[in-house]
Amino acid sequence: MRVLVRLFASYREAAGRGQFDIELPEGARVRDVVARVLAENPLLRSQREIVAARNREYVGLDEPIADGDEVALIPPVSGGAVTRPAADIRVTSEALSVDAAMARVRDESTGGICLFVGTVRRQSRGKRVTLLEYEAYPEMAEAKIRDIAREAESRWGPLRIAVHHRVGRLAVGDDAVVVAVAAPHRAEAFAACRFAIDRLKETVPIWKKEHTDDGTVWVEEHA
Repeated sequence: MRVLVRLFASYREAAGRGQFDIELPEGARVRDVVARVLAENPLLRSQREIVAARNREYVGLDEPIADGDEVALIPPVSGGAVTRPAADIRVTSEALSVDAAMARVRDESTGGICLFVGTVRRQSRGKRVTLLEYEAYPEMAEAKIRDIAREAESRWGPLRIAVHHRVGRLAVGDDAVVVAVAAPHRAEAFAACRFAIDRLKETVPIWKKEHTDDGTVWVEEHA
């Protein structure tokens, strides 16, 4: 059977390619995909732990795979009964607009809006940053952010949420992520906004490469 393998960020650079097909026998599992990729790409063998996604969902290495599946190897990442969409989610190469995010969540039920804007700073870990480069697994990233929005709403009640994340090359001072959460009361807006950005940094497949005066590095802590 044929499986599409996708690699991102530091894994893509180590392998020299971002996606390719492999042939595996019937009954193969995710660990067989990992073994094949590591065998063919020696620079990836130093990875301590491989995290995988099958068809855009995180899975264990013993997960069975089927013909036509998409299996992504994921580097460490850099964070109800309503009928309306749970959130306005965007992973985009376009410049972000705080006003646009605010407009997406504001309505007559809003008692408070909490806004978080993550920007590119000049100094990072004692080094002078010249630019940042964000890479995403966009389809999965948007799905996972939507999951975060649903979980926030299950915890804090009716919310309106916008999460916009930029990818590509960003200059110092550019906005990298905008999270806007509207709720009937301020306490829920504050709590849900903090939860959303923290979970995004922990679980969403978006990676950050820092360009500094000393060179480049993929950032693998949740800064």
